[in-house]
Amino acid sequence: MGNKSSLLLREEEIAQIQEETGFTPNQIERLYSRFTSLDKNDCGTLSRDDFLRIPELAINPLCERIVNSFFAESHDDRVNFLQFMRVLAHFRPIRKNRENKLNSREEKLRFAFSMYDLDNDGKISRDELLAILHMMVGVNISEEQLTSIAERTIVEADTNNDQMISFDEFCRALERTDVEQKMSIRFLN
Repeated sequence: MGNKSSLLLREEEIAQIQEETGFTPNQIERLYSRFTSLDKNDCGTLSRDDFLRIPELAINPLCERIVNSFFAESHDDRVNFLQFMRVLAHFRPIRKNRENKLNSREEKLRFAFSMYDLDNDGKISRDELLAILHMMVGVNISEEQLTSIAERTIVEADTNNDQMISFDEFCRALERTDVEQKMSIRFLN
């Protein structure tokens, strides 16, 4: 599988992916190599099981939510390389001189918001927040403490008093958070 990755990506495909995601050609080739190593069936797409074989992802408490994000625009429960790159682009550090829609502050916040919005209704309810807290801390904190955290979070973020957190309220609550830094992965050049 060594050189297979560079043989399968044509220059025009690399240019299209670079334009859409902001990754450099070298990063694209490295990520394509990683993609093909995950593709155990050599079919050019990844399944949920392929993602679950990533050790760092498998131990993440939000593993299921993260894996689901890769399949958001998939119609056949498979992810091709471009879909894979579009999701990873959310985690690319923001370069001041290079605008890219996929990794803007707003898109990073949309991605984070989608992790909490379990029913995809555009709002985070107390129960959704509680479910995510359960995923993140498991049994390390009592049910009473988790409920208190969820309720306090709703009270602090919910400015229109509908007992839900909208995307705008979510953004306002994270106004002083360095989302650009916290939601960035350093990809090797």
